[in-house]
Amino acid sequence: MNDLKPILNNLSLWAMVSLTLGLAPFLPEPHVVGKIQWVLGGAAGMTGMDWFDLLLHLTPWLLLLRILVLRIRNKAL
Repeated sequence: MNDLKPILNNLSLWAMVSLTLGLAPFLPEPHVVGKIQWVLGGAAGMTGMDWFDLLLHLTPWLLLLRILVLRIRNKAL
């Protein structure tokens, strides 16, 4: 786990990955935005592949959020 720590805590890496892979494809709208709208609309017709795709697109954003929360929490202490 110690080998992964520098990667998991690299803010610039996860910001870049979130803005590229997390939003790709970009046109006509970011893919993850369409998936989130689909879920908020009731997720009618979503298959297992759609849920897996949503998870893949959300993972960089969740890791970025994790880093930001840890940094804010550490500054508050």
